[in-house]
Amino acid sequence: MAISGLISNRSFITSSIASGNLYQLRKDLSLQRGSIFSVQHGGHIASNLFARSRSHVEQREVYGLGVRKLNKINRTCVHYSSEEYGIDETKVDPVASDEGTGEAIPLEGNGSPVSPWWQQLPKRWLIVLLCFTAFLLCNMDRVNMSIAILPMSQEFNWNSATVGLIQSSFFWGYLLTQILGGIWADKLGGKVVLGFGVVWWSMATILTPIAARIGLPYLLIMRAFMGIGEGVAMPAMNNILSKWIPVSERSRSLSLVYSGMYLGSVVGLAFSPFLIQNLGWPSVFYSFGSLGSIWFAFWLRKAYSSPKDDPDLGVEEKKLILEGGVSKTPVSDIPWKLILSKAPVWALIISHFCHNWGTFILLTWMPTYYNQVLKFNLTESGLLCVLPWLTMAVFANIGGWIADTLVSKGVSITTVRKIMQSIGFLGPAFFLTQLSHVKTPAMAVLCMACSQGSDAFSQSGLYSNHQDIGPRYAGVLLGLSNTAGVLAGVFGTAATGYILQRGSWNDVFKVSVALYIIGTLVWNIFSTGEKILD
Repeated sequence: MAISGLISNRSFITSSIASGNLYQLRKDLSLQRGSIFSVQHGGHIASNLFARSRSHVEQREVYGLGVRKLNKINRTCVHYSSEEYGIDETKVDPVASDEGTGEAIPLEGNGSPVSPWWQQLPKRWLIVLLCFTAFLLCNMDRVNMSIAILPMSQEFNWNSATVGLIQSSFFWGYLLTQILGGIWADKLGGKVVLGFGVVWWSMATILTPIAARIGLPYLLIMRAFMGIGEGVAMPAMNNILSKWIPVSERSRSLSLVYSGMYLGSVVGLAFSPFLIQNLGWPSVFYSFGSLGSIWFAFWLRKAYSSPKDDPDLGVEEKKLILEGGVSKTPVSDIPWKLILSKAPVWALIISHFCHNWGTFILLTWMPTYYNQVLKFNLTESGLLCVLPWLTMAVFANIGGWIADTLVSKGVSITTVRKIMQSIGFLGPAFFLTQLSHVKTPAMAVLCMACSQGSDAFSQSGLYSNHQDIGPRYAGVLLGLSNTAGVLAGVFGTAATGYILQRGSWNDVFKVSVALYIIGTLVWNIFSTGEKILD
């Protein structure tokens, strides 16, 4: 009778759950609290309190976890044994023990708890997201000066030439650590070098207002110090991703990281005017610079320079990464003569210079252009500067998806890189030529947005090419080509100030267009997507 009663009870639970009558199930089960099911045979009584298991039937089923949990319920309801009837005692499910919290815990098909989504994220993409965040902070700390320079120039009586000098001083330090950052990253690991860079530039950002009030030379030195920190970011990131990301995911991962720079410009340009108007221009540097410490805490806990260094990396993901064509062998000596003898390396260097001339001019001078030419006020200049960078963030990821899709369909990497970079050169060249013909500020902003949006395809072109042609030396190659890019920033930013004193904005844009066309020719003639350095 006891056995039949138990079977009847279990059948009742099954039918109640299957029919969806969970309320009736909870009501009827509540009548059985404290009941004792007994089996009597040969004077031997085996009993078990049903109340404990009943409470967990309620917890799991009444909260709608479904019929899938029925087997788990049946195991936890039977806690007695009878040798004659062949009923074995089962262990109490730890999730359903008295020590539980009473909360419904979702389970996978094999009965194991479902991890939160952030724990299910592949580790290589966690590394990508941390690099993305670092680059977001990088550009937030860089572009805040392009907004703050407007009230600062009024307070300290700076002319256009002085403003150009201040803007270019960042690149003095930025230039120094490009190649050094690549060498350090390839030898010491990307985690150490990128972590150092973020801490260094964050401190320099915080100290910028103090330096400005002491005197112009101190401000120039502090901006150069900030450039030293940000100079190691790109080589270190390129190194760490060359070890973590398979070739099939390369364009998407790099595009996502570089879109962090664009979104950093968006956040910096959007929030800087409000901080300046409400708290004064120094508040921008204090608030943005302090965010680096938060990032650094996560970076120390979660990041590793290589998959081989990560003790928590899953076996399957490690196998995927190490078999995906990533760089495995650490660098001891750098073959400079071999590297500099390759035409595709020089194509990278020249193309990077041509690309960055136009990009850095827009990065540093766009708010001034909106303010002086389009007659927008400080807040409008900051907010409208957001649109081109937001466009870049979107189209960088679109370009990365297109590039990886083309590679997966069998299109050669060389062809993909040339297509992407040609768009990244010719698109901005076309839209900058239209600025002299537009009649309204709205159309000027639209041309700027389209120029920057097409520029973002470069992330799947030259910016992905370092890992294509020499994955072991990805950090050094990025440092080498970005040195040329930084020189373009130094000369281009300073030259723009002098051009504007003697000419017009059309003259500024004509120089950029000419360099875009030169870069297109050099890239399509000499670049390759094949590995040439091993």
